[in-house]
Amino acid sequence: MLVKISARHGQLSPELQDFIREKAEKLVHYFGRLMAVEVTVDLKGDVKQVEFLVSAEHKHDFVARESAGDVRAAVDLIMDKLERQLTRYKEKIQDHRRTPPMGGVP
Repeated sequence: MLVKISARHGQLSPELQDFIREKAEKLVHYFGRLMAVEVTVDLKGDVKQVEFLVSAEHKHDFVARESAGDVRAAVDLIMDKLERQLTRYKEKIQDHRRTPPMGGVP
């Protein structure tokens, strides 16, 4: 999975980039068909804005944005949002037709 990290209005430290990369790579545990994650961090002002754009197979995209005073706090909040989105989507596409046939005996 490709993880692309970019920053607006400043630069991210290598430690912060590693933190974001590790968090982004954990998303594969929730949905295995992820292709790429694009992370954009806006460092302008006191409130830092972080955006994750997650691309999965078959043209499905998941977007989460969050603002916080600290980049790490915003990334943690985004991970909660993306975890919910990915698990909900995975449940939706799974085959849950476990009902017995209409005319047959179960």
